[in-house]
Amino acid sequence: MDKHFLSVEGLSKRYAADGPPVFERVSFGIERGEFVCVIGHSGCGKTTILNVLAGLEATSDGVVIMDQREVKGPSLDRGVVFQSHALMPWFSVLGNVVFAVRSRWPEWPRAKAEEHARRFIEMVGLKGAEHKKPSELSGGMKQRVGIARAFSIEPKMLLMDEPFGALDALTRGVVQDELLKICAATRQTVFMITHDVDEAILLADKIFLMSNGPRACIAEVVLNTMPKARTRESMHHDPQFYRIRNHLVDFLVYRSKQIQAAQATGGQAPATRVVTPGLAQEAGTGSGFSQAAA
Repeated sequence: MDKHFLSVEGLSKRYAADGPPVFERVSFGIERGEFVCVIGHSGCGKTTILNVLAGLEATSDGVVIMDQREVKGPSLDRGVVFQSHALMPWFSVLGNVVFAVRSRWPEWPRAKAEEHARRFIEMVGLKGAEHKKPSELSGGMKQRVGIARAFSIEPKMLLMDEPFGALDALTRGVVQDELLKICAATRQTVFMITHDVDEAILLADKIFLMSNGPRACIAEVVLNTMPKARTRESMHHDPQFYRIRNHLVDFLVYRSKQIQAAQATGGQAPATRVVTPGLAQEAGTGSGFSQAAA
């Protein structure tokens, strides 16, 4: 197995012994500090893969190695942010984050834990709201508390399952900006599920495209060739944005279904392709993408 920071090899998942796998032979690597987004239709097993990486669910086959250690269960080395913020309603903003901090460092005195928690509350733009209860917060503020809580334990990897899916467009943009700032400051490794193509292009270094289930696979790894310092306001002016976006949409609308149809008639899952659609015209491929061996 290649020595990536995170190595996933041959993952498969069946919920019934006599049924087809939701996904099969899923393999990939993530380097330290990379931001990876996963896109695919409902039912392809995205959340199950995230739960496996978190140690919350077992697979039928395969292995996950993070930082040279096999993932066999939950660990504070992996922080998780779900679509639901899952805050404890009886605690304040500060209390929710401090609870996570003291879970990680139980020997710390209260004052040190609070000081540490306040740093991450400020990072997500909630300074001044430390003593508010979740019932006093907007949806976007609650989700930022969840992000602050996940970052406060300083995990080696952050796992996010559609964390902004329930937010309105304006709030979503604000929280995306906060996430970008924190990831830039901490060089956090992130594995994030999203259905939003533009969000993936904004945030990710790599975008994994999953075919439809059952027997889903990671069909393509799209390398985001746009400059790292991209913003929601500016990225639409880069010609690469539209090449990447069109490639992602084409996969979701057409190619994912073609792969599923081929497998239904006895075909094998395709080998994962690594593509750079943003550079297609500069590279002069004429095919809409350039390709390298996975």
